[in-house]
Amino acid sequence: MIQDGDEEMNDYRIRQINSYKWEVEMDASRGMRVPGIIFSDQELLEHARRENTISQVANVATLPGIVKASFAMPDIHFGYGFPIGGVAAFDPEDGGVISPGGVGFDISCGVRALRSNLSLEDTKDDMENIMSIISYSVPRGLGGKGSTHLSVKDLERILSGGVKHAMKMGYGMAGDEGFIEDNGRMEGADPAYVSQTAKKRGSGQLGTLGSGNHFLEIQAVDEVYDEDAADAFGLFKGQIIIMVHSGSRGLGHQVCSDYIKVMQKASDRYKIHISDRQLAAAPLDSPEGKRYYGAMACAANFAMANRHCLAHRVRQALEKHMGSSAEKLGLYTLYDISHNIARWEIHEVNGSKKRLCVHRKGATRAFGPGGSHLPQGYMHIGQPVIIPGDMGTYSFILAGTEMAMTQSFGSTCHGAGRMMSRTRAKKTINGSQLKLDLERKKGIVVVADSLKGLAEEAPQAYKDIESVVNISTMAGLSRKVARLRPLGVIKG
Repeated sequence: MIQDGDEEMNDYRIRQINSYKWEVEMDASRGMRVPGIIFSDQELLEHARRENTISQVANVATLPGIVKASFAMPDIHFGYGFPIGGVAAFDPEDGGVISPGGVGFDISCGVRALRSNLSLEDTKDDMENIMSIISYSVPRGLGGKGSTHLSVKDLERILSGGVKHAMKMGYGMAGDEGFIEDNGRMEGADPAYVSQTAKKRGSGQLGTLGSGNHFLEIQAVDEVYDEDAADAFGLFKGQIIIMVHSGSRGLGHQVCSDYIKVMQKASDRYKIHISDRQLAAAPLDSPEGKRYYGAMACAANFAMANRHCLAHRVRQALEKHMGSSAEKLGLYTLYDISHNIARWEIHEVNGSKKRLCVHRKGATRAFGPGGSHLPQGYMHIGQPVIIPGDMGTYSFILAGTEMAMTQSFGSTCHGAGRMMSRTRAKKTINGSQLKLDLERKKGIVVVADSLKGLAEEAPQAYKDIESVVNISTMAGLSRKVARLRPLGVIKG
């Protein structure tokens, strides 16, 4: 195990700053421009070492224009280019770059949480029926084509307008947009930069859940840690919460694939030395960089609209089943937030305000109290942070902190983080037995189209979510508001 002080880990010098913060010392001989900072305990750091993720943190530190450090959250694990759980900010005035590997293939994958007026008492004998009717209403799976097939014009408007246009199409409730990151529309989107292949893949996928780690879950508030924050967020013990975890589907995946090829050529054109071809990048102010940002913002708008339409279908299903309106059921948006994105933000660097492009890949924005972007009722608390658990484990609602603004560009974890590859999980975990265990031992209603897919997302394939959340809390990146217990889950 790593001891306090300086030690080598995969030939990198690792210095322990405190119990939950470690520094990968800057090594100019490897091209590192800044150090790496990993928020972790010793056990999770050992796992990162074993899967060679620390080298990815160091590789990100070699990119031009990177500011302060290459950061990694407690749920860090090996990814494409950036580690999943990686955060890095780039300064355009210092040659800063943008990299598709710092966002990932599922652009704007994220989570929406709906609160409700319902309690455990209202649903305790009815969960199977509730899950069945929602399952019938929500298209899912690898293709997962839904009933919302977009015309060419409507798709273009979704890509540029996000949730705003989805609401014009009749989806959602008045006021939803105020509780979505960026008010449901990321600026800078330009559909002209999205390929026809990507548009074709997305045209029939709006309002679909997808496969892999995407899910729709009904949960109950199991524990409240911060009464003031819970009250501001409209949470109470025993309350029913609906969580939707999905992203930009095939459209976002194609945008990433298209621009990786563009960036690989751009890296050579602009003489950007990269230690890993998966980190291919272009200067933020270059034509290639601007085109990728415009296309990525389109995918983000599609993802936010996708979750918006999924939430609409959940509301419709519950209205029908409960015989009451969504308003009377209290099915309001708690918050909707992405954890795979790059965006322009203002941060303080060396005492000055700087406009930076912050990449978060498998990391969640966690801005502290006072931000003008927050809903009025949340401003004194900080931004809600939604941390989905792994099927059968707790999820958490956190709040952003002032400390996160100085320590991690206002970022925290996004989930548990994988401990086991999907391939290994399928080989070692029996999906049928897992479903039986979840239903009989934990009382969780499970709806899954694929038992192999279920095995891939088994709780034992992930880190302990409570440990990850506690590290994030102890490191000051976020604070716990409430813990949520799963009652029913729908998987693609």
